[in-house]
Amino acid sequence: MAGIAEVKDLVERHTNVEGVCTTAIPRLSLYRFSRMLEALHGVYEPSVCIVVQGRKRVIAGEHLCTYDVENYLLVSADVPVVGQVLEASRDHPFLAMLMHLDAATLAELMLETDVEEPNHGITGSALAVSTVEPDLLDACARLLRLLDSPEDVPVLAPLVEREILYRLLRGGQSQRLSQLATTESRLHDIKRSIGCIRENYREPLSVEALASEARMSTSALYHHFRAVTGLSPLQYQKHLRLQEARRLMLGGEMNAATAGYSVGYESPSQFSREYRRLFGAPPARDIARLPLSSLEPI
Repeated sequence: MAGIAEVKDLVERHTNVEGVCTTAIPRLSLYRFSRMLEALHGVYEPSVCIVVQGRKRVIAGEHLCTYDVENYLLVSADVPVVGQVLEASRDHPFLAMLMHLDAATLAELMLETDVEEPNHGITGSALAVSTVEPDLLDACARLLRLLDSPEDVPVLAPLVEREILYRLLRGGQSQRLSQLATTESRLHDIKRSIGCIRENYREPLSVEALASEARMSTSALYHHFRAVTGLSPLQYQKHLRLQEARRLMLGGEMNAATAGYSVGYESPSQFSREYRRLFGAPPARDIARLPLSSLEPI
């Protein structure tokens, strides 16, 4: 059975550049950072992240998770986060693998196995940390080995990804994963409202319409939405707007006034005020101090 040393070697061998490396396996990305980074803002989608060297911290609203070689991070909904690599150096870079979760495959596995039926109520934050078990690590090693034989990826990668999901379902986050795959769960309802905000983040937010889409009262929406994302619906929308405006300015596509207007702000002063509150500096000063690499997902 593969151990952490083999998985680390595989990740290191297939990360020849700093930052995020895409792979021939569509849902798999690899990470390499040779220095500790300042906190970076981004949006995590449903995924599992397994660190093979170093340590990282991620914050969503009031929720904070720290994960390392012994504990993986599970994300069960799209959530704005602030992430920071805590341990990394040139000799011992931060190394990790991230696999996006496929809800349809999870649902199939639930039908084929004796996984406990999910509690349809909210299980808590979309971010959770659990122990990396040997069987999970072994399956991850076999997925990474496929990068050495790209011709095998179309046939074998889906099978190994399926095993990884099975191992996760058997682990400490079974309830979260089951809710992710079940259309009757509260998590699925909140994911529906999250999708509405992400698709229409430039438009004025109607909490009543959002609650109707999520099939719950406005008070229940606030409660469950904050439990999952650590943010209220309005705060969630603000994070999306400001992160997109920052991306546009960092890429040199727009100045602050144009970027603010393009993401839904009608008042430049309100845009500047909320931007400073989130990123710690007004737009022009923030962009001047940031490298282009800050565009990379975290």
